[in-house]
Amino acid sequence: MSAQFSFSFSGDDIEDEGQSNLSPNSTSNTNNNNNTAIAHASTSASAFPVAGKPLLPATSHDLKHMLAQLPSKVAYNILDIDLDSDETIQLPRRELWDVRVQLMAEEEEGGEAEPGLGNHDVKTGVYEGGFKSWESSVDLVRTLASSRSLFSAGDPAPRIIELGCGTALPSLALFNWALGLKTSENTSPYSIVLADYNPSVLHLVTLPNFILSWALHQRAESPMIEAAFSSEGELDLTPEILEAFQDFLSARKISLRFFSGAWSPEFVEMITSVNDLAVGLKQATVILGAETIYSPFALSAFTETVFSLLQHEKARGNIAEALVGAKKLYFGVGGSLDDFIVQARDRGATVEQLREETEGVRRGVVRCSLPG
Repeated sequence: MSAQFSFSFSGDDIEDEGQSNLSPNSTSNTNNNNNTAIAHASTSASAFPVAGKPLLPATSHDLKHMLAQLPSKVAYNILDIDLDSDETIQLPRRELWDVRVQLMAEEEEGGEAEPGLGNHDVKTGVYEGGFKSWESSVDLVRTLASSRSLFSAGDPAPRIIELGCGTALPSLALFNWALGLKTSENTSPYSIVLADYNPSVLHLVTLPNFILSWALHQRAESPMIEAAFSSEGELDLTPEILEAFQDFLSARKISLRFFSGAWSPEFVEMITSVNDLAVGLKQATVILGAETIYSPFALSAFTETVFSLLQHEKARGNIAEALVGAKKLYFGVGGSLDDFIVQARDRGATVEQLREETEGVRRGVVRCSLPG
């Protein structure tokens, strides 16, 4: 049986406690009676893969095939994130209850029950927490908000790789800001690579969130998109809507790539084989990861993957960096942001702390890069 364990979030999504607006000092889903920089886990939990159970293989998923598997409509909510600049960014997320309804219907039709929507945060080797949004992903959004120069006019847009993306809040924020650019400012290809251990997470929440973000941004410009929204907080995913979404991505030179499976050399090779730029055109790469180092095994696999990607980009002559958000310590399972920093520096990387949250469970965001 796979190990199950729950952090101090009690298995809840960041909005399940009824707090729809997250301020910079918000401590939603943290242990507010404890300011000791730990996130708790069951003492009986193992942080390692299940003995004898193979991890999911690296797999690439075709966008058109994923779109064809979507339900006829999705329900959503809006997460308001207060930024340090006193601005607010609104990011849509598919409702978890809507995902459950879809899965129940598929199960009744003979499908298998989907792990990940119960009372546990992680089932090691089975489900890695992707259906829910975690606080460090919000920390990454706030960190990225100060780096919108990534989309400077005239420069190639960066290639974004989000590892363990789940609901993909950081990539959604970057996508949202890219949507706000004028067409004339968006002349270079913009590639977003979204990777999660579970393919079901990519199908059920990651892709729907991107469609929702696009539709909300474009609804004022398109009567067809406006008509697809209902007053009940739902978006009809008609063939016309899905075709318009694909046409928009093509016109804006935005590519969405989806990968699932365990971090491995095969996983890295699959991601690095994708090149959306013209030959000879240089492009920066930004690797994102939030709550990906909650155990020694996850820390080791994530660090190895990040450095393989950084070294690959360096060999190509491209600028690359990783932005990692995590708890200071995941008590009971052994992962920590400090351990990642130590391992990164041992590999010769430059590590800079960009953000630190001291209210509730302590968290941080660091930038990691290889010297030129």
